[in-house]
Amino acid sequence: MPSLDNTADEKAAIDPILLKVLDAVPFRLSTDDGVDAARQRFRDLPRRPLHTELRVEDRAIRGPAGAIGIRIYWPPSPSGGSVGDAALPVVVYFHGGGFVVGDLDTHDGCARQHAVGADTIVVSVDYRLAPEHPYPAAVEDAWAATLWVAEHGRQIGADADRMAVAGDSAGGTIAAVMAQRARDNADNAGPALAFQLLWYPSTLWDASLPSFTENAIAPILDAKAVAAFSRWYAGEVNLSDPPPDMAPGRAKDLTGLPPAYIGVAGHDPLRDDGIRYGELLAAAGVVARVHNAETLVHGYLGYAGAVPAATAAMDRGLAALRSALHGQPRSVR
Repeated sequence: MPSLDNTADEKAAIDPILLKVLDAVPFRLSTDDGVDAARQRFRDLPRRPLHTELRVEDRAIRGPAGAIGIRIYWPPSPSGGSVGDAALPVVVYFHGGGFVVGDLDTHDGCARQHAVGADTIVVSVDYRLAPEHPYPAAVEDAWAATLWVAEHGRQIGADADRMAVAGDSAGGTIAAVMAQRARDNADNAGPALAFQLLWYPSTLWDASLPSFTENAIAPILDAKAVAAFSRWYAGEVNLSDPPPDMAPGRAKDLTGLPPAYIGVAGHDPLRDDGIRYGELLAAAGVVARVHNAETLVHGYLGYAGAVPAATAAMDRGLAALRSALHGQPRSVR
């Protein structure tokens, strides 16, 4: 069984500070008004500038269907990640947004927090979005970016032998797929990943899990939105039997994967999906830790720094990432 940080006997209420923030800035992921409106609402969410001291660079790399935008963040370490200095570990980060919304800018602050919190170079990936580019476009772009980081790490001051994948929501799903692809391609230039940090991912695509009913009308993401975004992303794929590259929890073989930290939220339809994936990984002999932030909702990384419970939940995951990449445990709030 995975290590599960959840000792409550009864379900806890949503964090009161988070509720105040949600009341002040209401937001819900929805496809009701079309894709353009969904993307604009997500872009318009207020976001505070974070860690503006970081060195950041945008690049375009070659992808399977054209250029892929990436944004590279160097942590404020003594070496600064410069070529010729001691190489730093590197994390390939995939943003969330239901495979439909989100980009390098919407997750800029999140990427910066990962770079600082784990003292690592972060490469954030602007993969193609559905419904214009349904599965497997996002996965193919993500794989191209992952291979690019593994092959060009020295150019950005990164140590590709200390490489991890991370992502939130849809990005967490993609990160889990990348971990499986890297394992499956270990004999063909696939990177040897050290860790996978999965924030509230969807790995099974199984709406029969109890949390889908329990949190059917949860804040931020409800069961209706999960179904709608899933349909846009799936394209022609039969959602009753999605392939492992879409639903990594359905892979027949989960052995040999890198250690995982899976962060889930108590008030999220996807909660039990992440917990179940942790159980499946552990059953396959993979070191997996699951943390259930029981008072939080889907997307809680976006509230870190403003809501103490969200900050604490983020810090736990980043501490695990830092320990995996640096071999040094870090205290958390």
